Amino acid sequence: MSSLIQIREPESAQASPGEKERLLLASLSELPSVIVALSGGADSAYLAWAAHAALAGRALSVTALSPSFSAHDRAMLEEFVRATEVHHEFVATHEMENPAYRANPANRCYYCKDELFSVLDTLARDRQIAAVAYGVNADDTLDFRPGHRAASEHRVLAPLLDAGLRKSEIRELSRRAGLPTWDRPASACLSSRIPYGTEVTAERLALVERGEAALRNLGFHQVRVRYRDDLASVEIASDELSRALQPEVSAAIIAAVQAAGFADVTIDPKGYRQGSLNEALPR
Repeated sequence: MSSLIQIREPESAQASPGEKERLLLASLSELPSVIVALSGGADSAYLAWAAHAALAGRALSVTALSPSFSAHDRAMLEEFVRATEVHHEFVATHEMENPAYRANPANRCYYCKDELFSVLDTLARDRQIAAVAYGVNADDTLDFRPGHRAASEHRVLAPLLDAGLRKSEIRELSRRAGLPTWDRPASACLSSRIPYGTEVTAERLALVERGEAALRNLGFHQVRVRYRDDLASVEIASDELSRALQPEVSAAIIAAVQAAGFADVTIDPKGYRQGSLNEALPR
């Protein structure tokens, strides 16, 4: 696969987290103004906080609303906005209207990010905002991320990457800053639960969302419900998996996810793995 980011390691890569943060804030402060694409995950939230700290009212964080953005993610995002008072707006994106996105090829994320950055480009032009930035970090260069190609095409800035910040450092700096997102589990869009080649529909996304909400209601923190026709493949984080595999808890999981609308439910004994659907792709 060829959607790894091809870059040289920045000179800041060996700096301490504190030094990287100072570099980040300095680079952001040089911008006349910026829109930050804020999904609500730890990386984009930290970038939104940093842009607000560096630019105050000249930084605007923007979140895209579509059927692939869950109510749970929106609630977590709104909590972050209240806690930090960053300048924030929602916008609608329409990737579901694109047949190439709905077909769900391996590069589905490209079409999603292309739609997002097109909307943010228009907003920046209308508001006379100088740049758009997103929260890719140094660790993301090691994974299959076709959305990064869209960012490159739209000339979206990558301040965290430029500062050499890695995921663990972003979490630690977020903790020091008191951000509620510092320990938030990885949170991809709902479409990431549907296997490549299976059409993405609003009904399937809603089914997955109900299944994951049912698992959180049982007290689980890091979960995925992978859609496989009428079968839900449930992934639960390794530190919660032993509880999930207890017979009485397993029975409760199966019943809850079936009540959400799945005919059959299986609990993956390997537990949660970020990007597990990519395991089926050729290397």
